[in-house]
Amino acid sequence: METAIIDYGMGNLFSVQRAFEKCNTDAVIIDNPLELRNVEHIVLPGVGAFPDAVSHLRKGGWIEELDRAVLKKEIPILGICLGMQLLASKGYEGYECSGLNYIPGEVALLQADSKEERIPHVGWNEIRKEQDAVLLDGISDGTNFYFVHSYHFCVKNQSDVLCRTDYCGSFVSVVGKGHIVGTQFHPEKSQKAGFQIIRNFLKM
Repeated sequence: METAIIDYGMGNLFSVQRAFEKCNTDAVIIDNPLELRNVEHIVLPGVGAFPDAVSHLRKGGWIEELDRAVLKKEIPILGICLGMQLLASKGYEGYECSGLNYIPGEVALLQADSKEERIPHVGWNEIRKEQDAVLLDGISDGTNFYFVHSYHFCVKNQSDVLCRTDYCGSFVSVVGKGHIVGTQFHPEKSQKAGFQIIRNFLKM
């Protein structure tokens, strides 16, 4: 199996699958954690609240198998939107809740800087590249991507920040720590540039 898209009950699965298939890969939606033992890439999507997502991952038996695949076997993983936030150490949506802790940091509510800024942050916005990475090959500084989120990933180490986006001050829009990467935006909804992100991930 080339690419596994994790179905833990909180993801925009079929649009993600279609986007990966358009990038010429065998993308399969899986609902059994044991299937992670036979994949080359992992996609962790997510729509909803951080603590609910963690609860679903725990109840479904995903965390142990994710740790095995990502930390021991070093299979590349892409977190999308809430999926990116789940890579953090902990989140504060409703109450403090531990995340996967693959990239040190915390998830907090966006804080508007002006009356013009609305939360949730919805729509197209530019990324500002902080460093080069395989995930960003062919992506120019200032490229627009599609966002839908109220919370953001406060990354502990600057070395794990690949891009920021100017909104509510600024927030981290792409993270990367070796084979572990995440996008706050939805590449599957971001047209040509989003497909480039997917193709780049598949090269990892």
